[in-house]
Amino acid sequence: MKTDLIGRLKWNTDGLVSAIVQDYDSKRVLMQGWMNTEALANTVSSGQVVFWSRSRNKLWVKGEESGNFQNLKEIYVDCDGDALLLLVEQVGGIACHTGRESCFFTKLDRGVWKINEVVLRDPREMYKKL
Repeated sequence: MKTDLIGRLKWNTDGLVSAIVQDYDSKRVLMQGWMNTEALANTVSSGQVVFWSRSRNKLWVKGEESGNFQNLKEIYVDCDGDALLLLVEQVGGIACHTGRESCFFTKLDRGVWKINEVVLRDPREMYKKL
């Protein structure tokens, strides 16, 4: 990967940058994840989105367990260089580990948080560990 992309980014103290994932066709925001330089390089070279898992302290390919891969279409950096926007083809139509299309399924409605999206697939069917 070209070093100008890595050099342009403002990595946080943990060496990570926020990555917002958006559906290429619908423009719906699907999720947010974290990338280190290796995750970003792997994403760009492979065309499949790779994140850094802060809880597991390792790289992970989105969809490696669930089959709901994200194929990279376009990538953008914001004006401050501290966030990425990934436009993807969401394989299987499910980006969230809860079995929903998007991780952003809870909406503040008149001061109350309400779930506004149905589960498309039971997470226990997608993940062996649950």
